[in-house]
Amino acid sequence: MSDFEQFHFDFYQSNYTIDDQEENLYGSRNQTGENPPTGAFALSEKLLFPQSYTGQILQPMYSPDTLSHLSYADGFDEEPPLLEELGINFEHIWQKTLTVLNPMKPADGSIMNETDLTGPMVFCLALGATLLLAGKVHFGYVYGMSAIGCLAMHALLNLMSIPGVSHGCVASVLGYCLLPMVMLSSSAVIFSLQGTLGTLLALFIIGWCSLSASKIFTSALAMEGQQLLIAYPCALLYGLFALLTVF
Repeated sequence: MSDFEQFHFDFYQSNYTIDDQEENLYGSRNQTGENPPTGAFALSEKLLFPQSYTGQILQPMYSPDTLSHLSYADGFDEEPPLLEELGINFEHIWQKTLTVLNPMKPADGSIMNETDLTGPMVFCLALGATLLLAGKVHFGYVYGMSAIGCLAMHALLNLMSIPGVSHGCVASVLGYCLLPMVMLSSSAVIFSLQGTLGTLLALFIIGWCSLSASKIFTSALAMEGQQLLIAYPCALLYGLFALLTVF
């Protein structure tokens, strides 16, 4: 073992150090006149000193791409409200309701000629709900008679008027004029209508609904002098709703 240790010590023993290696390396570079590559220093400067941020906090810099996105987003602000796109105008709904409640009030033909089904749907649901409170489940009858009555009145009005009328306009007018019938069905919840008083009240409501509907149709379609001709089929239609309410 002593011979092996002596050989190991003699093999690794040397006067060469790391300092000598660094001196030889830099000395050889100076002698040959070579300089270190400039790209390395440029890369290190970019890593140590990144490009300065010229924007403010929470306010990033804008580029042409971001400006195009911003202009696209600003277009949504110029769009009309959702209710206006759906055709729901609460002011017109209120004016139509007041016109139905006051049959002697002249109707505005420009407003009544709109295709507004918000009020009619609400009044149909209200009629079915009040009938349900009275113990009568007639939702199917209400919507079925409404659909058949709208188709029949549409065909009749197109034969009688020169400009013609759309299905939506007919459904809107007939639905709004259903409001007095909702009052009749609400009274059926409180007391029975199967008597003289109930019959008279039902006849009054039928006349009210038919008078309001015929007035609106004549003003919207310019059918002066034909109100009684329009009021008769309207009275037949609302008479069916009265039969549902009374019996």
